[in-house]
Amino acid sequence: MLILGIETSCDETAAALVENGRKVLSSVIHSQIAIHQPYGGVVPEIASRSHVERIDGVVAMALREAGKSLEEIDGVAVTQGPGLIGPLLVGLNYAKGLSYGLNKPLYAIHHLDGHVAANYLAFPELEPPFLALILSGGHSHFYLTEDYGQYKLLGGTRDDALGEAFDKVARILGLAYPGGPRVEEIAKRGQGVFALPKAMLEKGSLDFSFSGIKSAVKNLADKLELSEKEKADLAASFQERVFSIVRDKLLEALEQTGQKKLIIAGGVASNQRLRQVLKDIPAQVFIPPLSICTDNGAMIGAAGYYKALKGDIAPLSLNAKANLPL
Repeated sequence: MLILGIETSCDETAAALVENGRKVLSSVIHSQIAIHQPYGGVVPEIASRSHVERIDGVVAMALREAGKSLEEIDGVAVTQGPGLIGPLLVGLNYAKGLSYGLNKPLYAIHHLDGHVAANYLAFPELEPPFLALILSGGHSHFYLTEDYGQYKLLGGTRDDALGEAFDKVARILGLAYPGGPRVEEIAKRGQGVFALPKAMLEKGSLDFSFSGIKSAVKNLADKLELSEKEKADLAASFQERVFSIVRDKLLEALEQTGQKKLIIAGGVASNQRLRQVLKDIPAQVFIPPLSICTDNGAMIGAAGYYKALKGDIAPLSLNAKANLPL
């Protein structure tokens, strides 16, 4: 079964051809980093306009690289949400047009379901059930993945998501957009010499809270005239603190659920230091390669395949949702 996956939830215009939910025939991503850099973050209106300009060419290139035509696809999978409403609508309406014009089924994909499905592409042997930790710009959530596309929420962020905290710390330190990779980069030159707080949540809670750590970074930056070395040290201190929290929560989640398989998904999973910190976790750990950690169409196509197996076809009246529970 050949699924065309389309992703436009934020600032990447992406399309891919995926076969049987596991094999990527092509994956094309147009990044908008350059056009948002002057603003220090994603501007929704600019993002939407760029998606409109690029989506047709991105889909055409994905088809060309796969050596396939639109007539050969068996369905169209598209991100319905969550995300920025303008960008979401561009991808969704394009996918609906293809579905109607080609008389092919339409599959509505939750963005986080896509991030989990990226692991199916990277690890053909992976099957549910397993524990999933999704770390991205908008989410820091634990899910028990009971079956393909079936999730039980175990814990989430109470304030800033981890990727959001990285971006805010980057701005505090005067680093360029996108913030996460910039913090990771300068942290390699620093040492974790600054003592940063850890939120004290209820015993056994699988929720996260990162806003206090971010505020502590801001207070230090405001109080000190940071040298470049001190910026690197503060970045390293922030990174070590938040990743120690992630590791502790993972150990708690594994103990509570009894799961032996763990997947990490989302853009923050591309952080190399995080991967090092999780090496000795007592579970079979799956983390996808960097190319499919961040937003891409292949993960949406993979998730679409499992929707297709269940006959879960979306109506053409489908609408985008900026806030969409999994």
